Amino acid sequence: MVKPHDPKKLARKPRRRWIGKGDLVTLQKLINAEKSDLFDVLEYVFNSDFKPITREARVAAAQATIFALLNEKQKEFIDFVLTKYIESGVEEFNQEKLPTLITNKYQSFEDASAVLGELSIVKDLFIQFQKRLYEERAA
Repeated sequence: MVKPHDPKKLARKPRRRWIGKGDLVTLQKLINAEKSDLFDVLEYVFNSDFKPITREARVAAAQATIFALLNEKQKEFIDFVLTKYIESGVEEFNQEKLPTLITNKYQSFEDASAVLGELSIVKDLFIQFQKRLYEERAA
């Protein structure tokens, strides 16, 4: 199974098997799921009883679980990332995007470290909250 924190693999995997990302995006539009993840579109393809949820609904359902173990500064950063995810989609979870997200929020890595701690902690936080985001739907 493709891990939620590696959306690039999601985009590559279907191409090798049967359809490309462009086809998935077209399907996403056809089923009126533009505000849902491609994960939901794939689930719908294999299980028509499954109804895709919007990214906003996914966040709302998982937010308490995600925030439960975070301090206020961490919640602020993850809330920022979740807002970007709702606006733009799962591509915001690419690990290559993390430096951009950090500098957009804090202007520099040094400022982010002063607020959030070591960057290795921030990276772990970035991965762990995504797991909680997707576990909530499975529960």
